[in-house]
Amino acid sequence: MSSESNYPKDFQEFLEKFKDEESCRNYLYGLRWPDGFSCPKCNNNVKHWLTAKNVIHCGVCGYQASLTAGTLFHGTRKPLLLWFHIMWWIVAQKTGVSASNMMDFMGFGSYKTVWTWLQKIRRAMVRKGRDRIFGTVEIDTIYIGGIDTKNKTIDNETRTLVAVATECMGKKIGRARFRCISDATSENMIKFIKENVKTGSIVITNELDIYKPFSQVKGYIHEIKQISRRETESKELLPHIQMIDSLLKRWLQGTHQGKVSPKYLPYYLDEFAFRFNKKISTSRGWLFYTLLKQAIELGPMDKKEIVGN
Repeated sequence: MSSESNYPKDFQEFLEKFKDEESCRNYLYGLRWPDGFSCPKCNNNVKHWLTAKNVIHCGVCGYQASLTAGTLFHGTRKPLLLWFHIMWWIVAQKTGVSASNMMDFMGFGSYKTVWTWLQKIRRAMVRKGRDRIFGTVEIDTIYIGGIDTKNKTIDNETRTLVAVATECMGKKIGRARFRCISDATSENMIKFIKENVKTGSIVITNELDIYKPFSQVKGYIHEIKQISRRETESKELLPHIQMIDSLLKRWLQGTHQGKVSPKYLPYYLDEFAFRFNKKISTSRGWLFYTLLKQAIELGPMDKKEIVGN
């Protein structure tokens, strides 16, 4: 069960593998303890069993450990089978899902409940301690939201500045990284680059003053592109960033109708990165496995924590 190849390859296999609550519990158990459960109280790793209430019972000392405690599913009153179905449906949709669509499709009676579930799942889409991107990397900032198309004005309260880094693989785009920042300063951008781009990379930026101090940072090769007065050449300055910018805004507008609050934008960026960085995968099952495994590592999170963040 711990093998990464032990996941459903398509929806038919998904239905065969997860027929009931017990099959979901057994699969979750295998992901949490691939080498077998060891009692934290008496260290017994032989005699124990999983009860119908998602509890692992130690047959030696009687200690009970919850199967879902410490995971995204902590405290849930809904069946794991429903969680599994929703997570499969989310990864199966190439453009993602909105809360209103999921509410209608899954038959939820409360929009707030659906919205909270999606917010939890988005937080599991980025693995803690993930690898930094590497190679030839373009860096720039983009603005998300804050444009009133009717009055043609800018609302700074709903406009968010986002730092973007993307791998350049010829004309193709590799992995991407995003971070919402307060303003475009050398300090913010250098910190973003160090935390998201591996040393030894070629970092390409424009000629703005905020990037000049980066030339002194050891471990990177800094390549500066000159800004041209010609608009056509300006767009070609950092073509991979321009493409990411276009795809991201099209996704936000198409899937979420552009109605993403700056407060929660970082988690929508996580979802976009999850989908974009795994675009080469042809297996929905592998995406499901990855999301489920990261949901186990995420830790518990309740609605108050999500809304209060």
